[in-house]
Amino acid sequence: MFEAIRYQVIQIDGDYAHLKNVEDDTAETKLVARALLPAEIKEGSILIYEMLQYRLEE
Repeated sequence: MFEAIRYQVIQIDGDYAHLKNVEDDTAETKLVARALLPAEIKEGSILIYEMLQYRLEE
């Protein structure tokens, strides 16, 4: 079974967002299309990636 991965939105760059894995300091940032992310994200938001979907951490 897959575990949820927590990402922080590092930067929003037009139609893309740069995400950083919160638990893995050595991981590179990940570039993700904004269309795949919740509309209300902002820089500093924490996202949960689970079951091929991103959602804001509550």
